[in-house]
Formats: sequence, structure tokens, C-alpha cells
Amino acid sequence: MATTVSDGGGDADRYRAAQRGLSRLLVRDVRSLRRLILPSRLRTSMPDWFTAMQEVVDQYARTSAALSAEFYDAQREAAGVPDSFTVPVPDPPPAEQTESSLRWATKDVWERDPEDPRTTDAQREPLEVRLAQAEKKAEAVAQKLVTDTGRGTVQEAVRQDRQAVAWARTAGLNACAFCRMLSIRGAVFKQDTVDFQAHDGCHCMALPVYRGQRFELSDKAREWDRLYREYAAPFPGDQLRRFRRAIAEHG
Repeated sequence: MATTVSDGGGDADRYRAAQRGLSRLLVRDVRSLRRLILPSRLRTSMPDWFTAMQEVVDQYARTSAALSAEFYDAQREAAGVPDSFTVPVPDPPPAEQTESSLRWATKDVWERDPEDPRTTDAQREPLEVRLAQAEKKAEAVAQKLVTDTGRGTVQEAVRQDRQAVAWARTAGLNACAFCRMLSIRGAVFKQDTVDFQAHDGCHCMALPVYRGQRFELSDKAREWDRLYREYAAPFPGDQLRRFRRAIAEHG
């Protein structure tokens, strides 16, 4: 008998909440590393911060992948899939990717000539302001690196599992218009054809769908779909803006 799976409620919500909880712990630990950056010794203290951040990202990325593998196994069992499958658990993000992301987050920290026309307003702020802004960016890129690892675990499993046919995007009630717009598409995504589009701070996750399963949008996603069709779909090129406005006015 075919089972029904949805982007919201039950397992999907608990899985997303677990990953979000992991993100909160990650941010806590990232903030604790701020003490390693010494304003009076930026060039000598920043390397220690980079090393510590790499270790934290690696640790949490492994946990995110493990949570996703457990979720995938549980979903597969609930779907009554007949044969066995081992979820391929990925390594943490490559060191060069993490370092590049963190260097981007901290690029405005370094002193620049305020008279140079290439110097931005952010780079003209006092050092403490620049450090605070860099800390927020570092939290965001670390969260994305970690959560992308969890999302990628499910995507790769769907790609390799002969019993999996697609994955759906599961978004939270307070997700942004962009995430809601993608989530209402349902179980149409396949690893071979599309990557998971996620922004900094995104907590959407991938939900596997197996052969014989019937996918249904959750109640909240059906309402987003109604708003999109009524207020945004008829206006190509302006759909996201109109959808965002519809959510603000009617959501």
C-alpha cells in the first residue's frame, strides 16, 4: 500500500528542528571563538581563529550529516522500502572552501586608506564595528557550510538509492518568500538536475521521496501555493516580489 509523505508535520518538522538546534549550538561555539581575535594583534591572532573555526565547522558538519543519514534511514523504513541501502555520509566541507568563506566574512576587518575611493563605507567603520560585522558574517557562513552538509547528505542518498525518486524542499512556517516559492514545487527535485538553493540563515531541508509514495503539500505549503498562483504566477519576471508582497498582506 502506498504511503503518503509531506513537507510538513511529524518527521519533517522534527528533522528541521533538530538541524536548527544544531545551528544554534554552532553559533554559540563560533561566538566563543571571538576571544581568539586580538584587535591589537590582528595579523598574528587571526590564523589561530581560522584554525579553530575550521575545527568547529568540521565537527558540526559531521553531526549535521549524521542527523541527515538517520533521518533518511527512518524515512526509508517508514516508506516500507524492501531492500537495504547505506547512506553515503560526506566529509566536512573542503578546507579551502571553509577558509575562503571565512576570509570573505572578515575581509572588511583590515585597515584601509579612508581616502582611497575603493574603500567602502563598511571598511571606514571603527575596528570594533568591523569586527562585530565580521562575526555576524562568520556565523552565517559557518551555518550554511554545516547545514549544506546535511542537505547534501540527503541529496546524494537520493541520487544513489535506486528506490528514491526525488526530494522535496521542506520549509518552516517563517521561511522567506524565496524558500516558500521553491517548497511549493513539491517532490520535483533530483540530484542530477538541480542543486539545493539556500541562502545564509536558511533552515530548509531536503525530504526524500521513494517509489510508490505519494507526496502531498502540507497545509501551510498549500496556502503558500494558493497565494502564489493568485498573486504572483500571472506576472513572469516579477513573481518573487509579488509573492513576497502577497505573503506580507495575506499570509
